[in-house]
Amino acid sequence: MNTNKLWSADFIKICLSSFFLFFAFYTLATALSVYVTNGLGGSDTQAGLSMTVFVIASVLLRPFAGQLMTRYGERKIVIISLLLFLLFSIAYLGVFGYAMLLLVRFFHGGTFAIATTSTNTTAIGIIPEHRKGEGISYFSLFMSLAMVIGPFVGLTITTHGGFTAMFALCAVCALIAFILGASTAKKSAAAKAEQPIIKTKSKLHWRDLVEKKAVPIALSGFVVAFAYSGLVTFMSVYAHEQAIDQYASYFFVCFGIMIVLPRPLVGKLLDRVGEHVIVYPSIVIFAIGMLLLSQASSPVILLVSGAVIGLGYGALLPCFQTIAVLAAPAHRRGLATATFYLLFDLGYGIGSYTLGSLASSYGYSVMYVLCAIIIALSSVIYFTLHHKRKRLLATLDDNAYSSS
Repeated sequence: MNTNKLWSADFIKICLSSFFLFFAFYTLATALSVYVTNGLGGSDTQAGLSMTVFVIASVLLRPFAGQLMTRYGERKIVIISLLLFLLFSIAYLGVFGYAMLLLVRFFHGGTFAIATTSTNTTAIGIIPEHRKGEGISYFSLFMSLAMVIGPFVGLTITTHGGFTAMFALCAVCALIAFILGASTAKKSAAAKAEQPIIKTKSKLHWRDLVEKKAVPIALSGFVVAFAYSGLVTFMSVYAHEQAIDQYASYFFVCFGIMIVLPRPLVGKLLDRVGEHVIVYPSIVIFAIGMLLLSQASSPVILLVSGAVIGLGYGALLPCFQTIAVLAAPAHRRGLATATFYLLFDLGYGIGSYTLGSLASSYGYSVMYVLCAIIIALSSVIYFTLHHKRKRLLATLDDNAYSSS
């Protein structure tokens, strides 16, 4: 058996399952603001709230995903969560008002949180240990592809086919994600290796829900997600305000191309030279892209900003996720993944509502300038909570080795 093999059949299936899962998410995330404002006659703040409700459910349930996988097994949780995600994807077709939409969004968000955490954990366990950076980078590439194609398809299909067609497409994607995830037969390495004994009568402790070693980098992810939420939630509305809405879908194409092209290099650099070489330049590039977007009064600036943002954000996300995963012991990597996405979701949800309120008062240009400032500040958080701490630990290890 070749333990060095990355592209096994199970790894490919779980990657594709994740792709269709996130495809449904990003199609809805981008087109839903248009659905709320145009289809239901809601406000920008209500559009942001529809995303925030989704994320609130994610934040509430994601901490339990790792505990559920430990107690009942990864495979069972993957199958159940993907099935529930499918059922609530179908439920959008029966929505008849804003209140019902919020209810469906809440339950959909909870199942999305558990499904993404369980599929991530399964994929991470399948990846060979010394190829984690490369493997996670490729796995997140499928998520990034969904991030690109989903918004493009969502905006296109709502323009030409209507909202019902968009909801039906998301349901079909959820079905494909379920079939692929359920057919992944292999248990991950983490699931095979170290299964801690669960005492059924013991009280639930916060350490059973959160991996504290992943918290420092997850806080950096929180800040980045806060700013990024303004892009996904309000990009289509902003483009319409600037009278260049016909180019909004192409913005995501440029965004996606610059995520995909450098991704193989990002993964290899992570494994060979470390994360700092990637993180700081990526933060700068991401912030510059947001500043360009804030001044996007022409199609050219809009598309260039999409490419720049894609390059910066596309390198940051796999770096942060890899750091979170490798910070934890092998048997707690599911919790590390859940912890990272818990704070990422929290930043996304708070950002959607806060930035929506800000945009209603001051406009989208001001909102995107603020997003650029927030992204720049994430470098301070990263340095303080991760880089500086890691350097200090390395110094202590060197001193201990020298004295021995």
